[in-house]
Amino acid sequence: MTLWKSSIAFFSLLLLGNLTGFAQQSIDVDSLEQVYLQGNFAPADSLELLDLLSVTFQDPQKVIYYSETLIQVAQRQDSTQRLFQGYLQKGNGYARLGNQVDALNNYFEAANYSDESGSDSALGSVYVTIADTYSMNKNNDNARDYYHQGIALLRETDDSLSLSTGLSNAGDFYYGLGQLDSALIYFEEAGPIFEALEFRIGIGYYLGSLGMVYGAQDKPEQALEKLNECLEILEAEGDYYGVAAFLPFISDIYEKQGKYRLAVQYSERSLDIATTYGLKEQIRDANLQLSELYEQLGDPGKSLKYFRQYATYKDSLSNIGLVQQMARLRTNFEVNQKQSEVNLLEKEAEISELRQKRQDAALYVALGIVILAFMLAYGLFRRYKYIQRTRDVIEKEKARSDDLLKNILPEETADELKEYGRVQAKKFESVSVMFADFVGFTQYSEKMSPEDLVKTVDYYFSCFDQAAENHGVEKIKTMGDCYMCAAGLPFPEKDHAIQMVRLACDIIDIVSGDGYSEVTGFEIRIGIHSGPVVAGVVGTKKFAYDIWGDTVNIASRMESGSQAGRINISESTYLLIKDHFECEFRGMVQVKNKGMMKMYFVKRPLQGAEEVLLNKTTETGE
Repeated sequence: MTLWKSSIAFFSLLLLGNLTGFAQQSIDVDSLEQVYLQGNFAPADSLELLDLLSVTFQDPQKVIYYSETLIQVAQRQDSTQRLFQGYLQKGNGYARLGNQVDALNNYFEAANYSDESGSDSALGSVYVTIADTYSMNKNNDNARDYYHQGIALLRETDDSLSLSTGLSNAGDFYYGLGQLDSALIYFEEAGPIFEALEFRIGIGYYLGSLGMVYGAQDKPEQALEKLNECLEILEAEGDYYGVAAFLPFISDIYEKQGKYRLAVQYSERSLDIATTYGLKEQIRDANLQLSELYEQLGDPGKSLKYFRQYATYKDSLSNIGLVQQMARLRTNFEVNQKQSEVNLLEKEAEISELRQKRQDAALYVALGIVILAFMLAYGLFRRYKYIQRTRDVIEKEKARSDDLLKNILPEETADELKEYGRVQAKKFESVSVMFADFVGFTQYSEKMSPEDLVKTVDYYFSCFDQAAENHGVEKIKTMGDCYMCAAGLPFPEKDHAIQMVRLACDIIDIVSGDGYSEVTGFEIRIGIHSGPVVAGVVGTKKFAYDIWGDTVNIASRMESGSQAGRINISESTYLLIKDHFECEFRGMVQVKNKGMMKMYFVKRPLQGAEEVLLNKTTETGE
């Protein structure tokens, strides 16, 4: 049985869109669009018309289109209120498409304009929407923080509709955390406000929220009664987002009762509506629920079909990059807010200083010549000190820049880039390239918070960096959870393959060891291939040292053809290390775009071989 958390979290997206059009729910959106497309309106009415279009449409693509148009017109007319509404609705459109990074970016823009207007109601409402977005991504700390801030602001206003919306969404947040008592407190405070306002959509969501809590409390009769009342209202209001969101809860109840066929009907209806309106999260959840139901019905074919569709949408809605982007958006927003406060204080200080200067002007007339001479001398002294400080800062920044460049690029390459402004690509006839990739990383990422996940990846990659430096191996780059490095460049090395296998053994030990007590269960898969590559620097601003060639592609195939906890090498690498490491021949293995290739698993160093190589290295000074 699936625990539905995310279905109702964007209730505020619907309500906030209607804050300016609460009494306009019966507008014929198609007729309204025809008025706009045919130009049958006065120029002065363009903002109002675009505002209504962005609010009224259910289609998220049209919401985004008319919101962007509204923003452009509002910027030309310098309308802060309409800019707020445009960014808000644009965020809503992206949210319905499942693009939560762009949604959050637009919500923060809306928050900036609501803050400029001094409207606690608008700022509180958009804070609730930001909280909803963080809740959808299980960023619970940020979500809780913004819910509390938003509801506190709304309690100080007479905007009952926004307050009830914030309470309802906070209730859904605590429901998702499994804190049913807290959720019920928020729902029961929001419900009477919706009823007093006679706001039908709000009443529908209130009844649906009670239904899903009753369902979680194993009260099926009460849950079905509330959910069916909810669906009747939302269907009458044309709110298909809400209908698609609440249908799975009814399916859940019937699944608990063993009525699988009836449960399937409600899940399929939710999937049909979500597909029609492009609601990615509802599509994802409905596919998962149908996969589980058909498994219960003993139909593995259909179960697999829906699970594959679920996996497709799940992967498109969750990844590390998205989490990092959302974290950066919040940081930028809060920094901008603080900067605005600083700027305001500086302006006030300047005004106070000018006023004081005017009052004291008469006192300084008699001493003008003396003061002027003093100020000139003082200014020259300060200029001298300023030049000295500037030189020191420039020297320090130059040294820092040089150190940073050498951390990004090999030292020889960095020196060439500084001297000539570019780097000539070089061909290396024999290097060893390694790819290392965590096994089952997607599954681990779903079980960990974004902060812990990034912290874990950073820990392992830092250990890999140190090990690579110890073995004289050049790190090339990381791609998500994949680590890529090369031995035998930027200076040719005779024993590059041996160095690389040594590093691979260390990486296996690092991951399989217990050095990082907060994480257990991670496994890594490694592939190595040796051959020619071309190396150089790409980019003109953000430099990156990279390598190209068939050797890189084959090394990647060695990694994908490896197994958890194993080092898979090609025949060319095997020929270079066979006198130093015991290897297990795997036979001829099919490789994408390469046909059949010989592959080997590295087992252990040959007895005495490593000591011989170490003595040789010491004697030659290499």
